[in-house]
Order: sequence, then structure tokens, then C-alpha cells
Amino acid sequence: MYGYLWGALPGPRPVKVLIVLVLVVAVVLLLMEIVFPWVSEHMPYADVTV
Repeated sequence: MYGYLWGALPGPRPVKVLIVLVLVVAVVLLLMEIVFPWVSEHMPYADVTV
């Protein structure tokens, strides 16, 4: 599967590495800014007081 994805990316090897890095950063940013905060609101331990 990864071989197919690597082959589907355009350009020579340095361009492919750059594209992969940009995609990884975009996914991490999406998770940290949108997905994880939304999920934390729906978790049962959100109302913990110490």
C-alpha cells in the first residue's frame, strides 16, 4: 500500500519527501486543533475536580 502511495506522488524523491512531510504536519495539526478538542468534550472524565 505504501509503495502505491509513494509511486502516486509526483516528482523526484526530494519532492515526494517534502509532500509527505507537509501531509504529516497537516494531519497532526488537524488532529490537535479540531479532532482532539472535539473528542475531549465527549469524554466522561471531562468534569473531574480535584
